[in-house]
Amino acid sequence: MSTLADVQALSYIRAVNLALEHALATDPSVIVLGEDVALPNGPFGATKGLHAAFGDRVIDTPISESAMVGTALGAAMGGLRPVLEVIYADFLLVAMDQIVNQVANARYVSRSALTAPLVIRTQQGHTPGACAQHSQSLEALFAHVPGLRVGVPSTPRDAYSMLRLAIESEDPVMIFESRRLYPTKGDVAPGEADAGLGVSETVRRGSELTVVTWGTGRALVEESLADAAAPSVDLIDLRWLSPWDSGAVIESVGRTGRLLVVHEANETGGFGAEVVSTVSSALGSGLRASGRVGLRGTPVPAAPPLAQAVLPTVSRVSEAMSALMEV
Repeated sequence: MSTLADVQALSYIRAVNLALEHALATDPSVIVLGEDVALPNGPFGATKGLHAAFGDRVIDTPISESAMVGTALGAAMGGLRPVLEVIYADFLLVAMDQIVNQVANARYVSRSALTAPLVIRTQQGHTPGACAQHSQSLEALFAHVPGLRVGVPSTPRDAYSMLRLAIESEDPVMIFESRRLYPTKGDVAPGEADAGLGVSETVRRGSELTVVTWGTGRALVEESLADAAAPSVDLIDLRWLSPWDSGAVIESVGRTGRLLVVHEANETGGFGAEVVSTVSSALGSGLRASGRVGLRGTPVPAAPPLAQAVLPTVSRVSEAMSALMEV
C-alpha cells in the first residue's frame, strides 16, 4: 500500500512509463512490443529506458499493425502478457480483423480453454496541426465489440493505475491515452491499486446537473465549472467504457434529473448516446433533460482555428449546461 510519502507528481506519459516498468519488473511473463518502442525509446517516450533495463522483453516490430496484433495474440494465448503499443489509434483500423474477429473472440470460441491477456495501448485525439488521419477518437468503435475491455484515462494517476489493472486482466484490454494530456502533471501513487475495471470516479458532487465525461473531456468540463454562473454539477469521470459504470450515472441523474455527456469523439454514434439511452430507459420521466457535446460531424481539420470550430470547447460545454438548466 502506498503512503503519502510515495506520492509523486508525474506527467501523464511518465505515469504510463512507470506502469510498464513496474509490470516488467514484477511479472516475467510481461513483454512490451510495438513500432520503435525499444531502441528509439518509444514514439512519444512511453517506453523510455525499458529496453536498456529489460533487454529483449522490449521488442521493436515491423510497421504492420495487423502482424503486430496477431503476434501479441499468439504470445498471449501461449502464456505471455504482451503490452502492444499502436502509435496512433487511427492505425488500429488496419488491424480490425485481428482485433475484432480474433482477439475479442479468443475466450468465447475456445470455451474458455484459451484466454488472451493482452493490452493494446494507443493514443488518440487532436493536437494543433495534426491531420485528420491522426486526430480521431475511436473508443466507441471498440466499446461496441463484445470481448474487449476499453479504458480512457484522464489523469496521470489513472494512466498509471488503469494500465496496471489492464496488464493484470485475463482478457484483452484496450487503453486509449491522450496525446494532448501527455505533458500534464498530477499526483501518482506507485503501487496504489486501481478502483477496479469498470469503476468510475465522482470528481465533484452537485445537485442540479450530472455531467459524464472521460479522456480530455474531464479537464474541459472542470474549466467550464470555474465560471461562477455554472450550475451545481455532479461530475463523473467514467474512466472505463467497457464495462461502464451505469449504476453510478443512473444514481446521480436520479438525484439531479439532468444529464450532459461530454467527449472528444464524434457526437453522432458516439458513446454519449449509449449513456443517455441507458439512463433514459432506467429513469423514464425521471430524466428531465439530456444533451451531448462532442466533435461535430466532420473530420478534424489540421488548422487550429478550424479545429476549434468543430471540437468540444469550454464555451460549448457552458452553453449546453445553461440550456439544460432552462428545462
